[in-house]
Amino acid sequence: MSDDAGTEPDARFSFANERTLLAWNRTALAMIVAGVGLAGVFRTVDASIVAIPLVALGAVLALGGYRRWQDAERALRLGEPLPATNLPMILAFGVLVISATAVVLIFVHWPS
Repeated sequence: MSDDAGTEPDARFSFANERTLLAWNRTALAMIVAGVGLAGVFRTVDASIVAIPLVALGAVLALGGYRRWQDAERALRLGEPLPATNLPMILAFGVLVISATAVVLIFVHWPS
C-alpha cells in the first residue's frame, strides 16, 4: 500500500485483511471461470445471457475486494473503525439475478 499515513498496524490485523482480499479474489475468480466455462461449453445465446453477467460480477468483485482491502488497511493504520462495505450485497444480488435468469431460461427451453 502506497499510503504511509498513520502507524503500522498489528501484523495479525493486516494478515486478516489480506486473507479477506484473497477470499474476495477466489470468489471473483470462481464467477469468471464459471462464466467462461459456461460460454465455452454451450456456445449459445442463452448461455451467454448467463455467462456474461457471471464474468462481469467477477470483475466487480475483484475490483471491489481490492478497494475494500485499501480502505480497511487505511483504517487500521489510522486507528479508525473499519468502513462498511456493500460487496456482500452486490454478490448476493448478482447471484440472485443470475440464478433467476438461469431458471427462466431452463423453463423456457424445457421439453414439453
